[in-house]
Amino acid sequence: MIERFYLKDYLSFKEAELNLQSGLVVFTGPSGSGKSILMESILSSLGGASCDASVCEASVTWTIDEEECGIENDDINVFKHIKKEKSRYFINNQSLSRKAISRVASQYLRHLSLKDFSDFENENLLDILDKRAESKSQKIAKIKESYKKSFLEYQEVKKALHVIEEEERKIVELKEFAAYEIKKIEDINPVIGEDEELLQIKKALSKKEKVLGSIESANEIFNYEHLVSSALDALDESSSFFDDAMNELRSILESSQERFSALDDVDVEEVLNRIEALSGLKRRYGSIEEALEYKKQKELELVKYENIESAKNDLHTRYEKLSAEVKELADALSSCREKALPGFVKDLNRYLHNLYLRDAKIHMRTISYNLYGQDKLEIELNDTELSKISTGEFNRLRLAVLALKSEFMSNNGGVLMLDEIDANLSGEESMSVAKVLKQLSEHFQIFVISHQPQLTSMGNQHFLVYKDGKISKTKELNMNERVDEIARIISGETVSSEAKKFAKELLEANRCVS
Repeated sequence: MIERFYLKDYLSFKEAELNLQSGLVVFTGPSGSGKSILMESILSSLGGASCDASVCEASVTWTIDEEECGIENDDINVFKHIKKEKSRYFINNQSLSRKAISRVASQYLRHLSLKDFSDFENENLLDILDKRAESKSQKIAKIKESYKKSFLEYQEVKKALHVIEEEERKIVELKEFAAYEIKKIEDINPVIGEDEELLQIKKALSKKEKVLGSIESANEIFNYEHLVSSALDALDESSSFFDDAMNELRSILESSQERFSALDDVDVEEVLNRIEALSGLKRRYGSIEEALEYKKQKELELVKYENIESAKNDLHTRYEKLSAEVKELADALSSCREKALPGFVKDLNRYLHNLYLRDAKIHMRTISYNLYGQDKLEIELNDTELSKISTGEFNRLRLAVLALKSEFMSNNGGVLMLDEIDANLSGEESMSVAKVLKQLSEHFQIFVISHQPQLTSMGNQHFLVYKDGKISKTKELNMNERVDEIARIISGETVSSEAKKFAKELLEANRCVS
């Protein structure tokens, strides 16, 4: 709740301080006294509106999410808006943006004068319906717990399966590419050092004819070998050196001739093509060694891709199992909700009758699975979509939904702010709104501006907003002062004794009810 509010220098207000209680807090006063200005400044202190006040400060009992906003809780947390040259917002004297401070406050504060659809969101309506069903049987609570656990696992597996399927689509291309690369190298089937050998063969082939011709001519020397030996004998010189040299020459020429003659069986075109193929590999990979290493890497990749397919199959098996579980539990949840829905509609319409509205219709249709099942609740009032009904009808329907929700609330619901929710209503209609708000005030601190005696008399705390000259001021009223103010609301500035009597009766009756 908001325990204290302080305002300084805003339009007709010089200064105002309110010490606030829980329950229904009513603001009344003549038209133009500053009630809406005061409400706007309270909202501004919490980031819910913007105003030019020097200071708007609200002290609250709310617990702040320290991790989200990075601010430590105090016993009483203080929200503040200061306007000098520019607006600045604070929580416990630590500066935040208006957006950040509004996000923190929005967990506890709702301004019902705005056409805010949050109370009609599917999650909220289902929560109300489920709590009603749980009050009669704990079966739905167990189903919801099991469903949520299975759905979260189902969602996780579905996401993982989607990721792996996306990867698989890429993997098909990668596998094809890897297989293509491997085949391309395998088709050539290179051997380390082969390129050097082939280059030597190419070189030998290029000079084969010339070399063999030279060898044939050189062999003529052996026809004169005996002449040299005879000459050396005649000179009494040893011919051993000459014989050794001739034998070595004969060996060289014969082995060379054999080697080059062996090239007769070599296909020159085949050698050149092989050299070109190996050169292509070397241009792409750098060397034959690097080409073979690349092939090995691609073979390892293919093995890895096969393992991914196996992982996908495992995930798909889990997904099918969880899909069946989620469907079974969602169907069971829907069945429980369908049984509870007629009572939900009946009680909602009971509140609507009290608020002088016609029956609402609630449709439950099936949607895609989410954290809350497969059900979506949609409300129509007078066969009209919520977005098309009047603001007055919208706010009273919203009150009925909140009242239905409050029946099973075990904790404080925060703060509701309403601006003249009973405006232009008859006395009976105003009393019906007042009764619903009184019920809600057991779970919410409610700030309301009222021009009707019925709602005003229901207040746990009553502030008068009035003008002292041109200056707006506030005053918390005691019992006798409340009688006078309600009498003024009933009869105008000239208060009659009948109005005072009726005002006192209203207050006494509502005090007994309280």
